[in-house]
Amino acid sequence: MSQKNNFVFSELSEPHRIRTKEILQQHPNIRKLIGKNPLTILAIIGLVSFQVIVAGLVSAQSWWIVIGAAYLLGAFADHALFVMIHECAHRLLFKKPEANRLAGIFANIPQIFPSSVSFERYHIKHHSFQGVHELDADLPNKWEAKLINNYFIGKVLWLLFYPLFQVFRISRLKEIKPFDGWVALNWGVQITFSFLIIFFLGPKAFAFLLLSFFFSVGLHPLGARWIQEHYLTHGEQETYSYYGPLNAVAFNVGFHNEHHDFPSVPWNRLPQIREGAPSFYNSLFFHTSWTKLFFRFLFDKEISLFSRVVRNDRGKVKLTDESKPDMEMVSLN
Repeated sequence: MSQKNNFVFSELSEPHRIRTKEILQQHPNIRKLIGKNPLTILAIIGLVSFQVIVAGLVSAQSWWIVIGAAYLLGAFADHALFVMIHECAHRLLFKKPEANRLAGIFANIPQIFPSSVSFERYHIKHHSFQGVHELDADLPNKWEAKLINNYFIGKVLWLLFYPLFQVFRISRLKEIKPFDGWVALNWGVQITFSFLIIFFLGPKAFAFLLLSFFFSVGLHPLGARWIQEHYLTHGEQETYSYYGPLNAVAFNVGFHNEHHDFPSVPWNRLPQIREGAPSFYNSLFFHTSWTKLFFRFLFDKEISLFSRVVRNDRGKVKLTDESKPDMEMVSLN
């Protein structure tokens, strides 16, 4: 198959706002699911404790055990902590924004890299401006998509270094303040924690945490989550849910269409959205295996980093002559 050189441009608005309105008209009881779940903080405490304890246990073991523990245990815990940070970003634990932000910083601790506060800002923009290249950090850079395209080795490297590619997207994003006191606090906590881990538990404990982080978002079946959410794997549908067994250890993060439709519903109630409005969600394509999708993404040349829908201001503003050559986008059929 020939290389792709274009994102998929749509003049339509993102689908979630319209579907939310339709669901609430037909199923008004869904509104009752909106709220907070303060008990989520217990899951955060448990996961952070788990990572620190395992780091201590492998600190005196062989490197093979460190790597294996990171891939088979730490990656799942870190991935779950990403979901917890996601909950905090949407302020789904406590009423006060500051309390949610502090909970997110705490959940970030075992992941080494300070990302909780910054994620909150970029992710909320993703919800508000899905597919708008200048505002949606979930979209790859054009040079990033060209570099990786649909090559197997490129996709392997992209998944392996996924966090680094995300950092490179920051410069193109508008209206987002990259640094302030909260970001400084996030960095300070992470640097202090890393120093304490190395000082008290040693380099292998630190390596376990570092590897757990990279495996949880990259070259691991869990990494398929990033493909599942918005990459065009079945026609023109731009958001997909995952209904598989790993939702049990990923706090229902697979219910992605449901989350985009109702971002104020906490993780434990997301399945009830689908149950309450089955005609809306069962008619959409959904994934049932992250592992299957992981290997399909790597080997299927029909899927590239250009397999994403982009739009201008949710379809309300047409592309200008100046922006067309830069984006090189094509229209949906």
